[in-house]
Amino acid sequence: MEYLRYNKLNQRFLKHLISAPFIYAVFFAFIFLDILLEIYHRTCFPLYWLDLVDRKKYIKFDRHKLPYLDFLQKFNCFYCSYWNWLLAYASEIAGQTEKYWCWIQHQKTADYIEQKHHKDFVPYWDEKAFYEKYHTKEDAECKLLK
Repeated sequence: MEYLRYNKLNQRFLKHLISAPFIYAVFFAFIFLDILLEIYHRTCFPLYWLDLVDRKKYIKFDRHKLPYLDFLQKFNCFYCSYWNWLLAYASEIAGQTEKYWCWIQHQKTADYIEQKHHKDFVPYWDEKAFYEKYHTKEDAECKLLK
Protein backbone atom coordinates (compact mmCIF):
# COMPACT_ATOMS: atom_id res chain seq x y z
CA MET A 1 0.00 0.00 0.00
CA GLU A 2 2.71 2.33 -1.07
CA TYR A 3 0.16 4.94 -2.09
CA LEU A 4 -0.65 5.55 1.59
CA ARG A 5 2.85 6.96 2.17
CA TYR A 6 2.01 10.11 0.26
CA ASN A 7 0.73 12.82 2.58
CA LYS A 8 -1.35 14.52 -0.05
CA LEU A 9 -3.34 11.78 -1.72
CA ASN A 10 -5.24 14.46 -3.61
CA GLN A 11 -2.11 15.08 -5.67
CA ARG A 12 -2.32 11.53 -6.95
CA PHE A 13 -6.09 11.16 -7.05
CA LEU A 14 -6.33 12.04 -10.74
CA LYS A 15 -3.58 9.55 -11.63
CA HIS A 16 -5.34 6.84 -9.63
CA LEU A 17 -8.65 7.68 -11.25
CA ILE A 18 -7.10 7.48 -14.74
CA SER A 19 -5.41 4.15 -14.00
CA ALA A 20 -8.45 2.48 -12.39
CA PRO A 21 -10.17 1.39 -15.64
CA PHE A 22 -6.96 -0.27 -16.82
CA ILE A 23 -6.49 -2.06 -13.52
CA TYR A 24 -10.04 -3.35 -13.25
CA ALA A 25 -10.66 -4.03 -16.97
CA VAL A 26 -8.39 -7.06 -16.91
CA PHE A 27 -10.59 -8.67 -14.26
CA PHE A 28 -12.73 -10.31 -16.94
CA ALA A 29 -9.64 -11.49 -18.82
CA PHE A 30 -8.37 -13.14 -15.64
CA ILE A 31 -11.70 -14.84 -15.01
CA PHE A 32 -11.61 -16.14 -18.59
CA LEU A 33 -7.98 -17.25 -18.14
CA ASP A 34 -8.91 -19.02 -14.91
CA ILE A 35 -11.74 -20.93 -16.62
CA LEU A 36 -9.65 -21.93 -19.66
CA LEU A 37 -6.67 -22.85 -17.51
CA GLU A 38 -8.79 -25.11 -15.34
CA ILE A 39 -10.36 -26.81 -18.36
CA TYR A 40 -6.89 -27.41 -19.82
CA HIS A 41 -5.50 -28.57 -16.49
CA ARG A 42 -8.34 -30.97 -15.67
CA THR A 43 -8.48 -32.37 -19.22
CA CYS A 44 -4.85 -32.64 -20.31
CA PHE A 45 -2.96 -33.50 -17.13
CA PRO A 46 -4.76 -36.83 -16.67
CA LEU A 47 -4.09 -37.62 -20.33
CA TYR A 48 -0.36 -36.99 -19.76
CA TRP A 49 -0.37 -38.94 -16.46
CA LEU A 50 0.65 -35.77 -14.66
CA ASP A 51 -0.46 -35.06 -11.12
CA LEU A 52 -2.92 -32.20 -10.87
CA VAL A 53 -1.53 -29.02 -9.36
CA ASP A 54 -3.15 -28.38 -5.99
CA ARG A 55 -5.05 -25.14 -6.51
CA LYS A 56 -5.52 -24.64 -2.76
CA LYS A 57 -1.77 -24.16 -2.30
CA TYR A 58 -1.88 -21.04 -4.45
CA ILE A 59 -4.98 -19.39 -2.99
CA LYS A 60 -4.72 -17.14 0.03
CA PHE A 61 -7.56 -14.76 0.76
CA ASP A 62 -7.13 -13.54 4.32
CA ARG A 63 -6.59 -9.79 4.24
CA HIS A 64 -10.33 -9.15 4.47
CA LYS A 65 -10.08 -10.18 8.12
CA LEU A 66 -7.91 -7.18 8.98
CA PRO A 67 -10.13 -4.72 10.85
CA TYR A 68 -7.93 -1.71 10.09
CA LEU A 69 -8.57 -1.87 6.33
CA ASP A 70 -11.52 -0.08 4.84
CA PHE A 71 -13.83 -1.71 2.28
CA LEU A 72 -11.94 -0.43 -0.78
CA GLN A 73 -8.58 -1.54 0.65
CA LYS A 74 -9.98 -5.00 1.37
CA PHE A 75 -11.43 -5.22 -2.13
CA ASN A 76 -8.14 -4.15 -3.70
CA CYS A 77 -6.25 -6.68 -1.57
CA PHE A 78 -8.66 -9.39 -2.73
CA TYR A 79 -8.20 -8.31 -6.34
CA CYS A 80 -4.39 -8.30 -6.14
CA SER A 81 -4.38 -11.62 -4.31
CA TYR A 82 -6.50 -13.16 -7.06
CA TRP A 83 -4.18 -11.85 -9.78
CA ASN A 84 -1.05 -13.06 -8.04
CA TRP A 85 -2.26 -16.50 -7.03
CA LEU A 86 -3.82 -17.10 -10.45
CA LEU A 87 -0.59 -16.19 -12.22
CA ALA A 88 1.48 -18.33 -9.84
CA TYR A 89 -0.94 -21.22 -10.35
CA ALA A 90 -0.86 -20.73 -14.13
CA SER A 91 2.93 -20.58 -14.05
CA GLU A 92 3.08 -23.90 -12.18
CA ILE A 93 0.71 -25.54 -14.67
CA ALA A 94 2.73 -24.12 -17.58
CA GLY A 95 5.94 -25.33 -15.93
CA GLN A 96 4.58 -28.84 -15.48
CA THR A 97 3.46 -28.79 -19.11
CA GLU A 98 6.89 -27.63 -20.23
CA LYS A 99 8.54 -30.40 -18.21
CA TYR A 100 6.35 -32.89 -20.03
CA TRP A 101 6.82 -31.55 -23.56
CA CYS A 102 10.20 -29.83 -23.60
CA TRP A 103 13.39 -30.72 -21.83
CA ILE A 104 15.93 -28.17 -22.97
CA GLN A 105 17.10 -25.12 -21.06
CA HIS A 106 17.07 -21.78 -22.80
CA GLN A 107 20.35 -20.18 -23.75
CA LYS A 108 21.74 -18.39 -20.72
CA THR A 109 22.06 -14.64 -21.14
CA ALA A 110 22.44 -11.81 -18.66
CA ASP A 111 18.96 -10.46 -19.38
CA TYR A 112 17.08 -13.75 -18.92
CA ILE A 113 15.72 -15.05 -15.62
CA GLU A 114 15.62 -18.82 -15.80
CA GLN A 115 12.54 -20.64 -14.55
CA LYS A 116 13.07 -22.78 -11.44
CA HIS A 117 11.84 -25.95 -13.15
CA HIS A 118 14.50 -25.61 -15.87
CA LYS A 119 17.22 -26.82 -13.49
CA ASP A 120 16.52 -30.43 -14.46
CA PHE A 121 16.45 -29.73 -18.19
CA VAL A 122 19.40 -30.56 -20.41
CA PRO A 123 21.69 -27.64 -21.22
CA TYR A 124 21.20 -25.61 -24.35
CA TRP A 125 23.31 -26.95 -27.26
CA ASP A 126 24.14 -30.20 -25.42
CA GLU A 127 23.03 -32.80 -27.96
CA LYS A 128 24.76 -35.63 -26.14
CA ALA A 129 22.98 -34.90 -22.86
CA PHE A 130 19.70 -34.61 -24.75
CA TYR A 131 20.00 -38.06 -26.29
CA GLU A 132 21.37 -39.65 -23.14
CA LYS A 133 18.56 -38.34 -20.97
CA TYR A 134 15.56 -38.72 -23.25
CA HIS A 135 16.20 -41.54 -25.66
CA THR A 136 17.09 -45.18 -25.35
CA LYS A 137 20.77 -45.96 -25.22
CA GLU A 138 20.61 -47.38 -28.74
CA ASP A 139 18.93 -44.23 -30.09
CA ALA A 140 21.55 -42.05 -28.44
CA GLU A 141 24.48 -44.09 -29.70
CA CYS A 142 23.07 -44.28 -33.22
CA LYS A 143 22.41 -40.53 -33.41
CA LEU A 144 25.73 -39.52 -31.88
CA LEU A 145 27.72 -41.78 -34.23
CA LYS A 146 26.37 -39.96 -37.28
